[in-house]
Amino acid sequence: MLSACGKKDEQQTNTPPPGAPAASAPAPATPAPTSTTLPTPAPSTTPAPTGTTPAPATTSGKSASLKPADNIKVTSVTIGSAVDASLAISREQRSFKPQDKDIYASVATTGNTDNATLNAKWSYVEGKEQPFSTTSESIATTGPAVTTFKVENPNAWPQGRYKVEISLNGRTVASEDFIVRG
Repeated sequence: MLSACGKKDEQQTNTPPPGAPAASAPAPATPAPTSTTLPTPAPSTTPAPTGTTPAPATTSGKSASLKPADNIKVTSVTIGSAVDASLAISREQRSFKPQDKDIYASVATTGNTDNATLNAKWSYVEGKEQPFSTTSESIATTGPAVTTFKVENPNAWPQGRYKVEISLNGRTVASEDFIVRG
């Protein structure tokens, strides 16, 4: 089952360019971080050779606890106008009407991370591309998860082509196009 996870860390720019729609913050996500405790290795029972002194241990100042390696990846991005209880898109669509107020992008991830950042950059691409909203979410997960981003326009959306670009830890990993028409 997919669920939203991670703590919310919003960094948002909502100043639309002239002629582009206004936007708002994403729908709140319910954090559901989980952790996995791995067994610690058994100490070595091999004695040090006689006549030698063992080398001193080196430390980095960080905890020596074992944790899953960061191997998070985006598996899909779904666009729609409504979400279900798990914050996943309940009805996928690529075409919206100007009066549709909310547009969502659900980003499905898999893998393990203590701290990754997903970013959604929304742009109006009719003519010259004009970004109008950017939102970031910090996530922590040990399995499949869904993070949902939302933009809304209290006025009518301008007709034309749009896209949302999803980046993971600063690297673009997905881009989805959609259209608004009357």
